[in-house]
Amino acid sequence: MPPIDDHPQRYKLANELHARPFPAMASPCTAAYIAIKQSGPSATRDRGLDLAHLTNLLDRHGVAHPQPGATHYYGQIGKHWLKWEQHTEFVTYTVFSEGVRKHAFDAAEFEVFPSDWLAASPGQRVTSVLLRIENESDQDQITTNLRDWFVPESLAVSSMLDGAAVSAGDFRIDSNGHIRFAVFAASHTGARRVGRIVQRLCEVETYKAMSMLGFGHAQTLGPKLNALDRQLTDLMGTMSHENAVPEETLHALLSISSELESLSAQGSFRFGATGAYEAIVGQRIEALREERFMGRQSFGEFMMRRYEPAMRTVQSAQRRLDAMSQRSIRASNLLRTRVDVDRTAQNQALLESLDGRADQQLKLQRTVEGLSVVAVSYYAVSLVSYALYPLTEVTGLSKGTITALVTVPVIALVWVVLRRIQRR
Repeated sequence: MPPIDDHPQRYKLANELHARPFPAMASPCTAAYIAIKQSGPSATRDRGLDLAHLTNLLDRHGVAHPQPGATHYYGQIGKHWLKWEQHTEFVTYTVFSEGVRKHAFDAAEFEVFPSDWLAASPGQRVTSVLLRIENESDQDQITTNLRDWFVPESLAVSSMLDGAAVSAGDFRIDSNGHIRFAVFAASHTGARRVGRIVQRLCEVETYKAMSMLGFGHAQTLGPKLNALDRQLTDLMGTMSHENAVPEETLHALLSISSELESLSAQGSFRFGATGAYEAIVGQRIEALREERFMGRQSFGEFMMRRYEPAMRTVQSAQRRLDAMSQRSIRASNLLRTRVDVDRTAQNQALLESLDGRADQQLKLQRTVEGLSVVAVSYYAVSLVSYALYPLTEVTGLSKGTITALVTVPVIALVWVVLRRIQRR
């Protein structure tokens, strides 16, 4: 029996599930992370530029290039390990380094990314993160570190993955332009579990930052929707006025509808992506299995208080845009119906006018036909009279008498002939 044929993409799709494993990070260590997004629509961006930027960094360390068209890479560059991933809208670079510096979150930790290489990036920074992973110490020392490293008012800290580590961060951009996270790993926590926590924290920050782009778009959209809403309300008010010109109002409504459709088309991808990113943020936090640490605010609580209101604003803007689009469509349909009714009434009046004219033409035609009987009879009587005048000498009748005698029969004969012609 011959072997069954495999689908051409079977192995590629199966291997994709295993292509991006969690990094292994033995505590203590540090990680520098950056997410870069090209400007413009992500669907038309040149992904080759992202790969070329990666190979530029690899060339600086004499490292072999990934395969053409690769969407992920993991390998050693110098004394560091680099993980690169290409996503729908952005690319991420994570560099892991062994050991920690004396001063936490030192700006020098980000120098693993050369400044000139960053300047030549094919996009813009969405977010950058410095992570410090230490061995777990007593709670008093952790509390002291949290007080020295982060802003207490926005600090989120919790125990994660069944006590595997205590993680903390304030989601604030420091003076060097980076978000900071601290991870205090328990002694029994393996390197892969530490790597899982670090990657989850980076994903939470990245997808939070990407979803906030939708919030920025919603804020930009607000004034435009306010102006269009006022115009739409005013136009709908004029629709009920008797002296309003329906055609002019319809053109104005169609202009508003087209502008709303344009705004909807421009924002559809961003709103859709924001919803997907918001869901990922919630999933990543849930996967960390948070437990409260010393009564502090957890990551989930931070997102509920600071992040979810922004996402509700995005959802509200999207619903408002959709509602206004439907509202303008309904108004246009109503006005179109009114225009059609008015035109039908005009056509009916025109038809009635044409019927009246037809009646007048028929009456005029009958009048003309009656006159034609008189005219034809006159000429017929004259012709018959002229034909009978020679009989005056034989009969002794005068010409007037002969004319009088033939007038009635001739008229009757003409009337009968014309009636037969009309009937035919």
